[in-house]
Amino acid sequence: MISYNKALKILKKNKIKIKNEIILSKDSVNRISSGNIRSKNNYPSANNSAFDGFAINSKETSFINKKSSKKFKILKVIAAGDNPKIKKIPKFSCIEVMTGAIIQKPFDTIIPIEEIKYYPSKKKPNYIIISNKIKKHNFIRFAGSDYKKGERVIKKGQIIQPNHVLAFKTLGIQKVLVKKKPKIAFYTTGNEIVNYNKIPNWKVRNSNNHYLKSFLKNFPVVFKEKKILRDNDHKKFKMEIIKNLSSNIDVVITSGGVSAGKFDFVPKIIKQFKLKKFFKGAAIRPGKPIMFSKFKKNMAFFGLPGNPISSAACFRFFVLPFLYSVMRADIDQPIFARVKNTFIKKKNYTRFIKGKLSFSNKGYAEFQILKGQESYKINSFCKSNAWGLFPDGKALFKSGTLIQCYTPTGINELFIK
Repeated sequence: MISYNKALKILKKNKIKIKNEIILSKDSVNRISSGNIRSKNNYPSANNSAFDGFAINSKETSFINKKSSKKFKILKVIAAGDNPKIKKIPKFSCIEVMTGAIIQKPFDTIIPIEEIKYYPSKKKPNYIIISNKIKKHNFIRFAGSDYKKGERVIKKGQIIQPNHVLAFKTLGIQKVLVKKKPKIAFYTTGNEIVNYNKIPNWKVRNSNNHYLKSFLKNFPVVFKEKKILRDNDHKKFKMEIIKNLSSNIDVVITSGGVSAGKFDFVPKIIKQFKLKKFFKGAAIRPGKPIMFSKFKKNMAFFGLPGNPISSAACFRFFVLPFLYSVMRADIDQPIFARVKNTFIKKKNYTRFIKGKLSFSNKGYAEFQILKGQESYKINSFCKSNAWGLFPDGKALFKSGTLIQCYTPTGINELFIK
C-alpha cells in the first residue's frame, strides 16, 4: 500500500494527453481554457456618457461665474448608438446626450440633466445657461477603462463560466481555444448490482453510476455508461478494455471488483495488458482498495471500490484531480478550517471525512465532523457540504486543529489567483 501523497505524485507523472479544439465562445460554458484569452478591443470602445445630460467643452467655462453666466447653444441630441459626428462645432455650443452616447472632442465633460437651466424655456430650449466653471471629465466613461485591447479576460486553465461568456461577447471574442472533453467509459461490477427499483434484500440498487453521471453532468467530459459486468464476465471485461484501447476513450473507470475477494476480477484482467504504471491499494479510508493504471497507449484506468462512499471519496480525491491535471486546470484549492470536534484515526492513514464547513461569528472557517463515517453510510454524506482531509503522520486532531477542506466538486473559484 502506498500513501495518498505518493499516489497523487504517480497520477501527476502519468497523465494522458488531451488535445485542444477551437469552439464558439457562446458554447464555451464549463469548458477549460487552453490559453490566456485576451480582449480583442478596448471596452468601452470610445469615450461615452455615464449620465443623461449635456456635453460641453470644459475650457469654455474657465472664465464663467455666477456674475458672468454664459449661454451654450444646443446643436443636437445624441443617444447611445447614434453616429456622434458633427460637421461644424462653434464655440459655446453643447450637445444633449443620453447615457452611453459617444463623446468626441472638443466635448470633454458632462453636466447631468438635473442641473441644467434652459433658455428661453424648458419646453422650447435653444440654449443651456452655465453659471460656474465646470471640471473636465465629469461623468465620462473612458475608452478602455474596463478592458484594454490585449488585456487578459481569463487565464489558461480556468473553467469558463457564464460571466466569462458575457465578457467574450461584449469584447467581440467569437472563438476560444479549449481542451477537448475527455471521454470516460464507466462500468459497474458485481452480481448483486441491479438497475431496477423493487429488489430482494440480497441485491443492491445501482447508485454509483447515477452519482458519477450527475456529478459530471456540468463538467467538461463525455461520460459513457456501459453495461453491468458480472463476477464471471472476465472475458467480456477484457474485450471491453481492448475495444476502449482501440477507440477514442481516454479514461476507463470501474466500480467494485478491486478488493481481495474471490470474485474481485478487475486487477487480474488489467494486469494482462501492457502498462506503463500500476498501483493497487492506498493507505486511505474510505477507499483503501483504489486502483490505478496507465496503459502504454494514451488511456488511464481507475478501479473504484464498490461501497458508495468509498467510490465517491476515491473519485473526488483521485479521479477528479487527475482529470483536472490532464486538462491543465489548477483550481482544486483547499479551504483551511479548524476542526470543531476532536477526531482520532490511525496514524499511517489519510482519512477523507464527511462534514459541514461553516464560519464562526469571528469569521473563522470551521469544520464539523458528522456521525456515520462508515463507507456504506450515505446519510452523513447527504448532510455534508465538504470533505475534510486528515493526513497521515498524525493520529489525534484536537478541537481547533487546522485542516484542509475541499468542496465536493473541486471547483472553488474564490481561491483562484
